[in-house]
Amino acid sequence: MADNAGSNNEPESTDSLKMFGAIVKVFRERAGYTQEQLAPLLGYSVQTLASIEQGRRFPQREYVDRAEDVLDAFGALRAAAKYLARKPGLAAWFKQWAALEELAISLCTYECRLIPGLLQNEAYEEAVFHSTVPPLTDDEIETRLAARRERQRLLWDRPNTAFSFIFEQALLERHTGGAEVTKALIDHLLKCSELRNVEIQIIPLVQEAHASLEGPMQLLETPDNQWFGYLEGQRSGQLITGPKEVSVLQMRYAKLRSQALTPEDSVSLLRQIRGAL
Repeated sequence: MADNAGSNNEPESTDSLKMFGAIVKVFRERAGYTQEQLAPLLGYSVQTLASIEQGRRFPQREYVDRAEDVLDAFGALRAAAKYLARKPGLAAWFKQWAALEELAISLCTYECRLIPGLLQNEAYEEAVFHSTVPPLTDDEIETRLAARRERQRLLWDRPNTAFSFIFEQALLERHTGGAEVTKALIDHLLKCSELRNVEIQIIPLVQEAHASLEGPMQLLETPDNQWFGYLEGQRSGQLITGPKEVSVLQMRYAKLRSQALTPEDSVSLLRQIRGAL
């Protein structure tokens, strides 16, 4: 997915992240804690705390809330977090779509390359980023992991948004990262499938009719009932706004839904694949 920027799609400036990290450090030292002492109180690793203080990692809201309370920061951390760049680590050509995602009342995703980013777990994400060519640095991987975590909050923070995901069974049979990573991924997918606003459908390995042989696509509907599409290549992405082009994608996605396994059968297949590993 597009939350792993390439060399010519540099992430946003991290100035706001560095400022936030500096504020955290001031309050930590004011409270008399070292990073090693504070880490267990917040429930995060020392490495994560260090990355946030150095402005290399986007702080999750849970971290902000815990740090605010433990450090008795007078509301300063919550206030500073509101001004953080919201899309660190996102490719420049993906940011417009990512902004629309946060407003969407429905979001449809078909993927044939890798498990959709919103459904990925951390082990799978790390396996994907470690496979990137040319190789990413540790800092770049951390930034991209943080960006993906930030996007994934949509599934839980927007219970009134309807999420539909369709992907190929082959993505699970590939065993990206190894069998153990795939097991953990399937466990995560099963957990996501339990959400009332999330529907997961799988295209089986053998499927004679396929409505989206031209590649992955995404569709979303805004609160004012406008529809947009998004298509992505290896080093580029395209926001689709023309009604006629969006209509074509809608027809293809609707047909694909009928060709994929039902959500119930898809869950059964996930459990079957999980049991065979």
